[in-house]
Amino acid sequence: MKAVILVGGEATRLQPLTCNTPKAIVPVLNTPFLEHVIRHLSRHQVKDIILAQGHLAQPIEGYLGNGSQFGVRLYYSIEDAPLGTGGAVKNAERYLDETFLMLNGDIITDLDITAMVDFHRERKAKVTIATTPVDDPTSYGLIETDAQGRITRFLEKPSQDEITTNMINAGTYVLEPDILTYIPPQVKFSIEHELFALLPSRGIPTYSYQYFTYWIDVGTPEKYLQLHRDLLSGKSSQYTLTTGKEILIGEQCDIHSTAQIKGPVVIGANCSIERRVKLTGPVVIGDGCTILEDSVIEDSIIWRNARLGPRVRLKNAILADNCCFNAGSSSEGAVLGDNVTVASNCKLEPGSQIWPGTTVEAKT
Repeated sequence: MKAVILVGGEATRLQPLTCNTPKAIVPVLNTPFLEHVIRHLSRHQVKDIILAQGHLAQPIEGYLGNGSQFGVRLYYSIEDAPLGTGGAVKNAERYLDETFLMLNGDIITDLDITAMVDFHRERKAKVTIATTPVDDPTSYGLIETDAQGRITRFLEKPSQDEITTNMINAGTYVLEPDILTYIPPQVKFSIEHELFALLPSRGIPTYSYQYFTYWIDVGTPEKYLQLHRDLLSGKSSQYTLTTGKEILIGEQCDIHSTAQIKGPVVIGANCSIERRVKLTGPVVIGDGCTILEDSVIEDSIIWRNARLGPRVRLKNAILADNCCFNAGSSSEGAVLGDNVTVASNCKLEPGSQIWPGTTVEAKT
């Protein structure tokens, strides 16, 4: 099998984390997001993967290379200008000469890809769309089906009085290559709004593959933090690195004997955690971080090379690379882009979003 992963978006909803870092390599449990997706595909014998990309393309290729370290072959399809979800896959058409998968590049899921492909082939479908239930479908695309699972209607972002089902488009598709003839070349085109919407009226065999295992759209900082909570608590069978209250500590770390660590906690390599620091999971700390004495970190994600001074307090926070909290500063629910400095004794407003390179001064 081949797969196309859409990784070309600007990920504006995930800013300020993605101002300088493409969503595809935003760390999840200290591993780039896309690596989790690729390894999941590889476990289902998907070995040829095309990355449809545009925004911040070079860092992705620089990290992933040809894919050999993951047991796959990676190809890169670059857009000169944004082409939308349909235009992006059309731009990769030269690689697609057989049944293929298409995935939105912001989904983590336990979907059984092998079973979905089997379902697609058994029904001789042209398009099969993975669908999953959610509590509130108003932010997604509803999919109505008949008793055999054939799709009869698409409804994007319905109002409450339009909801007829809680099954939504889960962002993974199995497609036959001839379906690409319906997409014009080098034109911005939405596969969800423009292609899928016309399929039922054309009589093209289009099916829903329903599944009820783990699924999350990591589109916002809140969802990004929730993903880590879910993985560290074992809600996803595919990506869980810890079980229960396990604590994972990377190589060459210096952790003082008086530090208190309550899992689940993942600590990267070359970190220094000093006297009386308290870490209460779920917490993930990236490589090269320093946390000085009497700091308290709870339910937070910290990327690489952060420096937290003494008596820092963080809760429900996300810090990108190279952030610095000086002595006595604190935050609840803040999201910091890379290279942010917070002055001593500065208390960030709850839910603050701080853009890269900013220095936040204490209020007087």
